[in-house]
Amino acid sequence: MLFLKAADTVVGPDDNVLIPRGSRKTDWEVELAVVIGQRAQYLPTVSAAESVIAGYTISHDVSEREFQLERGGQWDKGKNAETFNPLGPWLVTRDEIADPQDLRLSLWVNGVRRQYGTTADMVFSVFEIVHYISQFMVLHPGDVVNTGTPAGVALGHPEPRPYLRAGDVVEVEIEGLGRQRQQVMDS
Repeated sequence: MLFLKAADTVVGPDDNVLIPRGSRKTDWEVELAVVIGQRAQYLPTVSAAESVIAGYTISHDVSEREFQLERGGQWDKGKNAETFNPLGPWLVTRDEIADPQDLRLSLWVNGVRRQYGTTADMVFSVFEIVHYISQFMVLHPGDVVNTGTPAGVALGHPEPRPYLRAGDVVEVEIEGLGRQRQQVMDS
């Protein structure tokens, strides 16, 4: 499943996350973000993807599940609210990460750890994802590819699901890439 995120979803690592009007199911997702460093189109092999990567950072891929899953059509509706992609705090160059498939990811809501996993558990590797996308679209320097999230999102909990509410605090961390902290607010 591929989806795009609009430019205004990107905010800093410690900026507020705004719950969109009418949202009842705003969810969290810690993800490894890949930052493209060279133009990539029709990469010939999975291993060729490594050379087009500038580096890695943290993404908090916020999602509104009702907009995404219950209103028909594409997932973009639930992925593109303003502030729904806090990035950072750093861009760590690819040479500084020995193996992007060996990083620990964690996310806390109000101090309770909700997600913990490693990139070793990804269904598709970082290089497979970049290679695959390059077969359908041109990736340009500065493009960001979010790679997927470990178990533990609110959607995966039994009812009543603990979706984000105004006043919540989310902290997101990936080993070697730093930590984010966002206050959740109504828009």
